Amino acid sequence: MNNLPEFGLIVACDQNRGIGINNQLPWHLPGDLKYFAKVTTQTADPTRQNAVIMGRKTWESIPEAHRPLKGRLNIVLTTHPNYPLPQEVFMANSLDQALQIAADHNSETVFNIGGSQIFALGMNHPNFKFAHITEIDDTFNCDTFLPILPLGFTKTEIHNPVNENELTYTFTKYERH
Repeated sequence: MNNLPEFGLIVACDQNRGIGINNQLPWHLPGDLKYFAKVTTQTADPTRQNAVIMGRKTWESIPEAHRPLKGRLNIVLTTHPNYPLPQEVFMANSLDQALQIAADHNSETVFNIGGSQIFALGMNHPNFKFAHITEIDDTFNCDTFLPILPLGFTKTEIHNPVNENELTYTFTKYERH
């Protein structure tokens, strides 16, 4: 076992595991965005922060007014060493380096927030332990998809379905056992 922190992912996807189109979300679900903010920001210890790890394209897809994500340690995975980021945002060139940055900053919970390539990278990591997935009961014309969770994950939480903007979605949590 390594000394890196355990982590999970958080994402919304449609019935075909679609998560995006043209580097944007294909739906507008304010309730899901609030859930994302709550889950990724809330800590048991008020003196600590959670960390969010994302790829460069996901960073770019966040509206500039909302970057960096407030109340969380933001870490961007990129292979571009000169990529311009605000001073308070950390850059990593590997998932292990991103996890080490989160550990060095005493992050309480670490979340992989995508995109697809970063999710795939994370799912193959031994420290990947949980997934918060908003399951949208519809299909969209997506060009980016969530990889299938590895074996050993079980659905441990299912919230009541939410109806918003003519869509139904359910907050679920999967954990590795």
